[in-house]
Amino acid sequence: MPELDSMFVIVCVVVVLALSFDFINGFHDTANAIAASVSTRALTPRMAIILAACMNFVGAILFTGVAKTIGGKVADPATLEHGVWIVIATLISAIAWNLITWWYGIPSSSSHALIGSLAGAVIAAEGFGGVNGSGFISIVEALIFSPIIAFVIGYIVMTLLKLIFARANPHIVNKGFRSVQILTAAFQSFTHGTNDAQKAMGIITMALVAASYQDTLEVPFWVKLSAALAMALGTSAGGWKIIKTMGTKIFKIEPVNGFAADVSAASIIMTATVTGLPVSTTHVITSSILGVGSAKRFSSVNWGVAGRIVSAWIITIPISAVIAAIVFKIIELLFL
Repeated sequence: MPELDSMFVIVCVVVVLALSFDFINGFHDTANAIAASVSTRALTPRMAIILAACMNFVGAILFTGVAKTIGGKVADPATLEHGVWIVIATLISAIAWNLITWWYGIPSSSSHALIGSLAGAVIAAEGFGGVNGSGFISIVEALIFSPIIAFVIGYIVMTLLKLIFARANPHIVNKGFRSVQILTAAFQSFTHGTNDAQKAMGIITMALVAASYQDTLEVPFWVKLSAALAMALGTSAGGWKIIKTMGTKIFKIEPVNGFAADVSAASIIMTATVTGLPVSTTHVITSSILGVGSAKRFSSVNWGVAGRIVSAWIITIPISAVIAAIVFKIIELLFL
């Protein structure tokens, strides 16, 4: 009986850490979803954050496919000897990296941090054999190719809009798109909830299976509700540093550009959610903004800032994997 009690406490720690990750994800990543609408003044920061919080919550409640991918594709939780401790190391590492990049205003990816941390913790505990190679590769492929597709689609959408409105008055065009951007910002925030909130759900469900509290990766309703609430609350805390980087430093975004970027990114994120693939909303949104900026005028993009962002993308998975491995070894030393 005491063993059961101790396991219950450990699982509670996992839930608290996972919801903390979701909360941080809320103000870290949701800033990306509303950056374009805030920078074009389609929405005030306060209104954008309220809208994003509500739409994130709705999106998070409605989908679970990505949660099952996160919970079972990197490793089989039922076969891991120290599965719950692996999840704890994963979350500590991902939270640490998210806070470091948030503090410096770098829009790195919470998804990369989580996947890298999970792989690192599993390898530290079980060796490379503990990682499901094909499942891990399929997730990494989605993380790599989605921003490339986002750049291309952003470029195409902006090019089409330039052709359609070539003879129109730019002031009138931007005034019209500023109103439409409220809808695209809502759609963007909704899709963010459908994909990003599920990552914490998947991690909690993985811990529940590893601790033998349930046999399948079906996400319980209380997990869905708590993860959705955590992300909505995190969103309401805001993330002005990242909004500033995304909305002003890459290139000067006008309403028509913001519309093109929002539509491009949200479409890709929604497609990934429906197919059960986790993608980095940060990467997809940033890449669509870069694509739109390139279509507007290649020289208008601040490629120095873009390069700094890409560097953060490249290093996130390996660094978070190393951090998680170190955290697990410390846990092993102290508790196992």
